[in-house]
This record gives sequence, structure tokens and C-alpha cells, in this order.
Amino acid sequence: MTTDLLVQNVGLDFPLYHGSARSLKKTMVRNVTGRMASDEQNRVVVQALRDISFHLKPGDKLGLVGRNGAGKSTLLRALAGIYEPQRGRVRVQGSLNALLDPNLGMNPELTGRENIVLRGQYQRMDRAAIRRMEEDVSEFAELGDFMDLPVRIYSSGMVIRLGFALATAIRPQVLLMDEWFLAGDANFLEKARERLEDLVRGAEILVLSTHLSSVIEEWCSRVIWLDQGRIRADGPVSEVLAAYLAPA
Repeated sequence: MTTDLLVQNVGLDFPLYHGSARSLKKTMVRNVTGRMASDEQNRVVVQALRDISFHLKPGDKLGLVGRNGAGKSTLLRALAGIYEPQRGRVRVQGSLNALLDPNLGMNPELTGRENIVLRGQYQRMDRAAIRRMEEDVSEFAELGDFMDLPVRIYSSGMVIRLGFALATAIRPQVLLMDEWFLAGDANFLEKARERLEDLVRGAEILVLSTHLSSVIEEWCSRVIWLDQGRIRADGPVSEVLAAYLAPA
């Protein structure tokens, strides 16, 4: 089966549960002009994604740009299956890995080592593969004895290191990445970049959201500019970035 990612006319709304549709529309319309609507239950909803369509095949490396709140992270979560669109469809063919949040899929009550085993079992790995992943993650995260302590007592930096090492231990055909992967101290970032570049090279399809144009230019072959939940531009990196970064 050929690796493939298809997004057709995707729309995703988030309902606002406080107050009536009429009063909320009056008070919030100035802040989210054009993105407010009412659903069938007369609830006010924010239209997070509106009529999003694109198709990616092996070799495609897509960058997502846009201001905060444009819909980049929401789109990544829809691609990962975390959010289910109310309209349209998302079809992913091939193994998928999502680097969206350092806490994603981790149980804070379990130890770092137990979380590795849990992830391996979720991925239906055998015992030998889980042991290899445990060694890889432990070596990269450099958490020492903390690997056998509950994640809830970790510092934010330790959680990022464990989450990053665990997420990047699995090599997918389709890779989704949000910009949290660039968080951490300088020494960790140097190690992380090498590991990320190897992961990106191995992925057949990449979808990356970041505010760093230099990362987009280096890793991507195509850019989608999101604006208020819609696609404002879709095309080659140089053209779309130039339009996006141009003074208003």
C-alpha cells in the first residue's frame, strides 16, 4: 500500500458552552470576526478549520505557517486522529507518528521506564523491540535514576527530554511535528536536531508547524499558509514564505 495523506474539505468547530448563542456572538465577534457561527443546537461555535484540502504523497515535506490561532496545531491534531472533523475527511495510509506534545500518550503516575513499555505495547512491539527502544530512549534522554521514578515529579525540561526521546524512537512513514520539539536547553537541542534530522529524512511524508522560517526552508518543499482557519496560500516554500512574511 502506497503511503498517502489526503485531506478533503475538512471543517472543525469548537462549541462554546457558556451563555446563549446570541449574547456570545455580540460580545466576541470583535475578537474572532468571521469565525463565529451557530450549530444545529444553537450553540455558538468557533470555526477552527474551514474547507481545508490538500494531498501529500511520498517525498512531500509540508510546512504550516500562520499566526497564533490560525489553526496549525488544530490541523495537526485532526491529521493525527485526535480531533474528528465535523465536515470532510482525513485519510492516512501508512504508519504515523505525531510529535505534538511532550506529554502526549504518557501517564504521569507511571515511571519513565514504564511509559516506554506502555508505548511499545501500544505499538504492538514484541519484548525484544521494547527492550531496544528502552535502551535507546534511556541513553538519549539521560535521565539516570529518574527513569525509575514517576513522571509527575519530573521538571518540565525532563518531561520534554523523555517525551522527545520516546516520540522519536518510532520511525514512521508519515511524520507530524509541532514546534514544541525545539524546546529545551542548548545542549539538548544540539542532540535533538541530529535525531530529528534523521527522523525527517526517514519519513516519506512530513507535516511540520513552526514559526521558524529557517526550519521551513531547510526541511520543507511546500508551504500552506493558514489564516483564520482557512488556507490563504499553498505552494513552493519561497513564494508562500515571501507572501507570509511581507509587511502588512
